[in-house]
Amino acid sequence: MITSTGENAAITPEYQTTTTTEDKSVLGKDDFMTLLLVELQNQDPTEPTDTETILTQTSELASLESAENTNKALEDLATTLGTSQEFSMISAIGKTADLGTDTISHDEGANTTFEIYFPNNIEQGTVEITDTNGNVVSTMEVPAGEAGVYQLTWDGQDSAGNLAESGVYHVNANYTDTEQEALSTRLGVYPIESIKFDDGQSLAKVGSNYVAMDSISEIY
Repeated sequence: MITSTGENAAITPEYQTTTTTEDKSVLGKDDFMTLLLVELQNQDPTEPTDTETILTQTSELASLESAENTNKALEDLATTLGTSQEFSMISAIGKTADLGTDTISHDEGANTTFEIYFPNNIEQGTVEITDTNGNVVSTMEVPAGEAGVYQLTWDGQDSAGNLAESGVYHVNANYTDTEQEALSTRLGVYPIESIKFDDGQSLAKVGSNYVAMDSISEIY
């Protein structure tokens, strides 16, 4: 037997100051230029630095500057791509996320709560729990109601009133909407309600839970 809450289950900063210390163990292009100028200013007038040496040092300076500019460009590109990716994720709000599975894990003798999303208003419907062999273990009638995410609880009993064994079960539903159209839905498919960025990870709110974006198999 399965019981229902009878209502949609779309359940409902600190600041830190850091101090950075400049690393003086690595010479930058400005340091390199300063050293070159000091060398030229203090050279022996009777034996000035030859042109080839100056050209070599100037070439090294140009290479150093080029490398620093390249690194800066790559950092800017990474920042831009990160921002672009965040905007892309935010654009997923309102779309449907498929987690790629319709299964629940059940422990014998325990209640198992899960959520199913009904995209259309419900006139009448039935939820089926099946085992891994496709056998129907338990069913319930879904009460009429508005479209949304519904939280349901299975008491762990099969249709004969016996305790179902511990294991993995599939959850699917068939229903008729208020336009008398026959529809189906299943566990694992939900609308994306919001996006949260937490410690460098992107999370999507589906049903009453936040899941990592990389755990979503499809967004449409």
